[in-house]
Amino acid sequence: MLAIPWIELIAASLGALSVYLMTQQKPAAWPTGVLMVLLYIWIFYDARLYSEMLLQVIYVGLQLYGWWQWLRGGSQRQGRTVSSLSALGISQGLLAGATISLLLGVGMSHYTDANLPWLDAALTGFSLTAQYWMAHKRVQCWLLWIVLDVIYVGMFISAELYLTAILYMFFTALAVYGWLQWRLNLRPAL
Repeated sequence: MLAIPWIELIAASLGALSVYLMTQQKPAAWPTGVLMVLLYIWIFYDARLYSEMLLQVIYVGLQLYGWWQWLRGGSQRQGRTVSSLSALGISQGLLAGATISLLLGVGMSHYTDANLPWLDAALTGFSLTAQYWMAHKRVQCWLLWIVLDVIYVGMFISAELYLTAILYMFFTALAVYGWLQWRLNLRPAL
């Protein structure tokens, strides 16, 4: 298990700050998130949660992508505004998450000694969807994060990552707060 628990504490603190900044639509959330995911790569490797480790590696790129989207994305290249996905957009995102989950689950369960390979893979697949929606300021990202964060709490308790489980409890509350805050700035589906 993790030899230096203070690294988990620092990563959890950065994660809490990053998500709070997301709820406030502050672009500083993204570089803060980069620091968090770099630390979590090591933490999840140590815990043998390889799908989560892989997710953190991908998150480095997604954090940079989200930062750019919030500053320069959108049709006018002036950053994103909060909007809602259409039913088709939601369906496509969830299908992509399910496909990634299935493929990753097969790989992790057959070719690694991963801890909780199927659950970890499913959470990873759908987290990618939620993070992509977050980068585009789609209000539905928060609803998906609420569901995922609740499940993550149980997985992290099972893996004895107690500080991270507490962090994800906090993430759940922040996701509810983010949902309420972003709905105040909601634009119709594009």
